[in-house]
Order: sequence, then structure tokens, then C-alpha cells
Amino acid sequence: MSGTLKSLRALADPTRLRLLALLEANELSVQELQEITRLGQSRISTHLGLLQDAELVQSRRAGKRTFYRFHRRGDAGAQELLALAGRAVREFPEHEADQVNLRRVLDLRAHREQVYFNQVAGRFDRSYGPGRSWQAFGQLLLRILPPLVVADLGAGEGLLSELLARRCRKVIAVDNSEKIIAYATAKAKRNGLKNLEFRLGDLQDPPLANASVDLVVLSQALHHAEDPAKAIRSAHRILKHGGQLIILDLLEHTFTQAGELYGDRWPGFAESHLQRWLEAAAFKSIEVTTVAREEEPPHFQTVLAAGVK
Repeated sequence: MSGTLKSLRALADPTRLRLLALLEANELSVQELQEITRLGQSRISTHLGLLQDAELVQSRRAGKRTFYRFHRRGDAGAQELLALAGRAVREFPEHEADQVNLRRVLDLRAHREQVYFNQVAGRFDRSYGPGRSWQAFGQLLLRILPPLVVADLGAGEGLLSELLARRCRKVIAVDNSEKIIAYATAKAKRNGLKNLEFRLGDLQDPPLANASVDLVVLSQALHHAEDPAKAIRSAHRILKHGGQLIILDLLEHTFTQAGELYGDRWPGFAESHLQRWLEAAAFKSIEVTTVAREEEPPHFQTVLAAGVK
């Protein structure tokens, strides 16, 4: 079989076109391609094998990982095929998300401390250690917080707000339920938290002045917003220059009962959506990564997104 015909057969599959588009200018591992495309490892490996057999990609080993890149053969036929494949893949509905996730994955490469944290977290529960717990670690971390002014948007009854208020200069908790605000305000007063203020309002347009807070937190709240992108833009508005937004929410899932059981408007979010909204709101130093997975069905996963104004 001629090389051209072999290449044409290799490019006749949409998944292989997606992979080739990602590898055109970047060397990526199977794990990174999984993170970008959300395809299974075995499926990606099979398609990479076919692309390699057609001499469209090359691979190299680095420790336990294999990295793949586009094979620049230099002949005119290969360049014509690549140009044709590039035009085709831009018509795919997944292409935009692939490019957003590619930027996110490449940014994560530059933040190796996150990789180290994941390794530590993975070892944490393997063996028992007296007095060693996430609760204890949380108390330690609270005590090294700087004296920030924090906005907790979609705060609910204010559990996180109460914890932050014990160390931060001031915490403003916003929720759209009058009953919850009344309950949480009374509770904060009983607990002597004078620096914790509850305000009635919408997380999409919080009742806070422009450039008035150091940190905005959206903890499992964004999936209740009618317009999540607007909520992120509003967070940017109320942050001081150099302030940070931190989002903890569910990774996009297929548990359809979440709306009925928990009142969720959105079934979580794809990392590419969060990345795109943060970029559109003019945040810098953006990081979006999955940080936890529940052991029990439906195996909800938690995604952390952060950006600096």
C-alpha cells in the first residue's frame, strides 16, 4: 500500500483528525490527550498506533510516559494532507473545546506543584497515621491565611464563610434566600463572628462595590446560576487589582436527577467552559483542574478553577 493511501485511511476517522490537530504543534502524552479530549486511554492509544503506523506521528519515551508529536516528513504530500486535515477538524463541534483544553493542559505543565499535590493527596489515605486528617490540615491552613477581605458568593448557610471569618479580616457572604440569610446572620452572632456579614443578593450581580475584596469564592454555587459567565464577570468587577477568584464546582456529569434532588441548574461544567469564561472575563494566571472524585456512585468529580485580576 502506498504511503499516501495509508495516510488517507488513517485520516478517515474524526478522532484521529482531532488527535493529529493537537499534535501538530505540541508534543503530548496519552494522559494529556485524555485530559484534553475526555476520551478513554485505550481508545486514544489505538488511534495513536494507527497514526504512527501511517508515519503521521512519532513517539518517544520519557521515564514511564510516552510522548507523541506530528511527524514532519517534509514532503509536499504530507503537508497537503495536514492542511486538508486541519480544515476538516476545524468544522468539528469538539474543536473549540479541544483548543481551550490544550491551553489549560500546557499551563498545568508549568505548575508542577499541582502535580506534586495530587501525588501527596493520592498517598494520604493509604496508611493510618495517628492525628493525621484532612480536618487537621484544614485547621493548619486556615491559620496561615493572610488578613483578606473575602466575598463568599452563593454562601448558603455559611459553613465556609464561618471558617474563613475566624482568620480573615472580613467575610461578606451573599445568598438569594431571605430565610437562609436570617438564619446564618443569627448563627454568626451567636458564635461571636463580628467580621462575618451576610447580604441578600444574586451571585450574578452581588451587592458589593467595585474593587472592594481580595478574594472571591464560588464554592459549589456556580451550577445554581442562570448565567455562570455573568457571575464570573461580576466576580472580576468586585475584586481589587491582584485579587483572586477561586471556584469549586462539579465537573460535568450525567446524573440527571441532580436538578430535582439538589436544585442544580447545570450538570457541572467542562473544564473548557470554565477556562473560556475566565479568559473572557479578563482573568490572568488561570488554572482549571480536577481535584477530587467521589468513591460512591454517581462518582461526582470536583473541579477547581482560579484566576487573578
